[in-house]
Amino acid sequence: MPDDDPQAATSSHGSEDPSLAWLELAPDYEQARAKEDSLDRLVEWPAQRDLLGDVTGRSVLDVGCGNGGKLAELVRDGATASVGVDISGNFLGAPPPGAEFVRGDLSELDSVPGLAGRRFDRILFLQSFGYAKDPVRTLRAARTLLTDDGFVLLTKTQPLRYAVERADRNGTSLGEEYFSTAPFSYRTGWNEQIALTKRRYTVSDLINVFSAAGLWIETAIEPQLSEDAATRTSRRG
Repeated sequence: MPDDDPQAATSSHGSEDPSLAWLELAPDYEQARAKEDSLDRLVEWPAQRDLLGDVTGRSVLDVGCGNGGKLAELVRDGATASVGVDISGNFLGAPPPGAEFVRGDLSELDSVPGLAGRRFDRILFLQSFGYAKDPVRTLRAARTLLTDDGFVLLTKTQPLRYAVERADRNGTSLGEEYFSTAPFSYRTGWNEQIALTKRRYTVSDLINVFSAAGLWIETAIEPQLSEDAATRTSRRG
């Protein structure tokens, strides 16, 4: 489940529920993500994978896992007893041994079937956290599922990106848009028939959510193209 921080979404069918919108968007997103020049393959996943480090013998919970492709890769790299959760249920046909997929809502993580009483070494929110209706509740639930020496890996889009887009579109200042609390809508590049209405946030908002959930930020990075990927991209240009 990718994170476009939707508060509501309107599809061609008139739905204003972000979870229902994701049911429609999921196949389009996975198709876009699979392209060799997608942002995920060039920038996001390499950075996420680097932060995870050696997963051999580690259990992983991927919350908002989409079709489960990333979890399957982690299991092939040595992760074990791992679970992917996504509301779409649009999972890979044959998960590798050591991986299982569960249909569930990350906003109700504390009641997803099969997770009660389990503990995981790594809990991932890879561009999915914006779908949480109550972010603090979701992170608190994740904390109860975390081993004592485990950590949460959470990625979100840099909010300045949205502020720049809105400032250009509205003829306003960058600061005005960055700190504005008014929602705004746009149509995704995955499916132009579905519009997402974003819930605005700042970097400090995200930090405060972690604090309220009893967690702290140990490492923060801004993913960038690798030297090889940058060279290949410039040659195409």
